Amino acid sequence: MDGPTPAVAVTVRDLSVRFGSTQALDAVSLSLLEGEVHGLVGENGAGKSTLGKVVGGLYQPDSGELEVFGRAVHRWDTRRAQDAGVVIIAQELCLVPALTVAENVFLGRERRTFGVLHGDLRARYRELEEICGFGLPADAPVHTLPIADQQKVEIMRALARDARVIVMDEPTSSLTADESERLHEIMRWLRERGTTVVYVTHFLDDVLANCDRVTVMRDGRVIRTAPAAQETKAGLVEAMLGEPVDMLLPDRPPAPPPDTPPVAEMHDVRGGAVRGVSLRVRPGEIVGLAGLVGSGRTEIARALFGCDPVESGEVLFRGEPVTGASPRASIARGMAMIPEDRRAQGLVLLRPVLENVTLPHLGRFSRAGVLSRGGERAAVRELVERLGVRPAALDGDVSVYSGGNQQKVLFAKWLLGRPELLILDEPTRGVDVGAKSRIYQLIVEIAAAGTGILLISSELEEVAGLSHRIHLVRGGTVIGEVPGPGASVDGLLQRLFEVEPPPATEGTP
Repeated sequence: MDGPTPAVAVTVRDLSVRFGSTQALDAVSLSLLEGEVHGLVGENGAGKSTLGKVVGGLYQPDSGELEVFGRAVHRWDTRRAQDAGVVIIAQELCLVPALTVAENVFLGRERRTFGVLHGDLRARYRELEEICGFGLPADAPVHTLPIADQQKVEIMRALARDARVIVMDEPTSSLTADESERLHEIMRWLRERGTTVVYVTHFLDDVLANCDRVTVMRDGRVIRTAPAAQETKAGLVEAMLGEPVDMLLPDRPPAPPPDTPPVAEMHDVRGGAVRGVSLRVRPGEIVGLAGLVGSGRTEIARALFGCDPVESGEVLFRGEPVTGASPRASIARGMAMIPEDRRAQGLVLLRPVLENVTLPHLGRFSRAGVLSRGGERAAVRELVERLGVRPAALDGDVSVYSGGNQQKVLFAKWLLGRPELLILDEPTRGVDVGAKSRIYQLIVEIAAAGTGILLISSELEEVAGLSHRIHLVRGGTVIGEVPGPGASVDGLLQRLFEVEPPPATEGTP
């Protein structure tokens, strides 16, 4: 930022927050300037989201001081924060599913006269949509929208409040590249208006390209704050982790021979958004599904796992037709699935790590209905240590764990059952670079041990770098296949954006 130094919007001094035995923030001090985009980066568990939630009024500090536009604040909460012009877009979406998009956007900001609502909601929404350009229908119930569109609703709701400070916690985690760039344009527009944007993200390239200053956090402390123009990606990673880290994808394990019998197959499967899909996954093979948001990748995985009904076609597991498909039956056969939304579909947030990991496997640790606590704890402890879950306490509630550590718990939950097929839907969404590197290595180790993997990721670098074969998905069907080795992001995008997909036929997967 050129010219005179801007005024300070928010100041935190010696701020500390503790959750049980976990010190989330440890004497943090930081200033946020008016009209800047300020990046907050760090490993999962570094404290960046906690700091953002304190500023936004979601968490109360145990000690320290908070000033907003020069005034010390006490008894800070979301209502007082919004009244002061501070809004947070949390990673965990806070929408009312039964209400429409427009009703959610202006919730709590409806115009009334003597208690009677004004009928100008549509006009106000159109004005806001012209700014955002998200293309969301005003009357669509929020529960009908995919996660990516729900995140857009959260962003629009913050803008509708004319906030002077907006904390964005992982706002691009569910957005496509084009949608993320549109969000970055909105951030720049907000900066020009004098709004302070706090950008909490794991995407370091986005931080360097869009932030004025960046603060690195580690273990609940601020390591440094510097102009983004003076930082590099490698330097940020080293500051986040305390040591250099290899940011390259690990080598794929050797591909199984082509004549290896597949562990799972789909033949012309149709149902819901799935429209004639054929594919196969061999033991020890990583098969990627590459497609844009809304292409049907997740729906294909759900049909294979038995979450959604199959209307026609055939699913085979170990060469046998699958009948009576359901998630319970799939788990019993030797399948496992890590869903894209770990908080809503993967974990029981108010239960401890131990119970989350063993929940699908209680029969393994019980005799005559009596649970063997010793055997259960020993098995989970081994996995927690292997995966590097932090904190490693088996009795800690999963809800207070960082996103990356929650994801590791979810991996532990399914690895305990030693699956023959593991379906991974966005396995690194919302995790930091250190946890991401560990998950990549874990995926390679799982495949090398003989488990077949179906990999779905919006980060095409992951799909290209890890997969042996890649299926291109558009419109609920597979439109082509490319070998993983040698695949490039540009090449995949070019294929995915072709105008006319070929007709869906069974063909050879």
